[in-house]
Amino acid sequence: MMAGGNLERMVRLAEEFFDMKNDPDQLAVDGDTMAKLKAIHHATMSEESDIDGPLAWLLVIPTTHALMDRFTSVEINERELLALTEPGGTYDALYLCSALVLPEQRRKGLARRLALRAISAIRADHPIRHLFYWGFSGAGDELAASIARESGLPLIRRTV
Repeated sequence: MMAGGNLERMVRLAEEFFDMKNDPDQLAVDGDTMAKLKAIHHATMSEESDIDGPLAWLLVIPTTHALMDRFTSVEINERELLALTEPGGTYDALYLCSALVLPEQRRKGLARRLALRAISAIRADHPIRHLFYWGFSGAGDELAASIARESGLPLIRRTV
């Protein structure tokens, strides 16, 4: 398989699973979004890949407890969460935004390892006290719970 093959599959997987084009509440990962994420912290975007390209992608957003509360109570959406999170701030909450893994690579711990590495890097710079997420699947719920257990951080799920 060519190096672009996995990339194309990952992009299709993201479009099919999250359907971001038809959901204005979800974050669209474009150039502007990636630039802001990098400005917030270098560990916000992670990838596991091999010679054929990406096998897993992870996106996390360090933010504040106040914004976490507004997001988990459905007062603000995902796009607003990122828009309201200012680079250069002190972050005490971490949004487990998305994890995508190619089907044949699932259940191998790739997303969990990426998340734990990202959490460790962000905690080196910020006093992260909570994890939170917006569940889209049973597998996502399981992953978030596993990450919370291993990181020793409490986990809060968005209600809707």
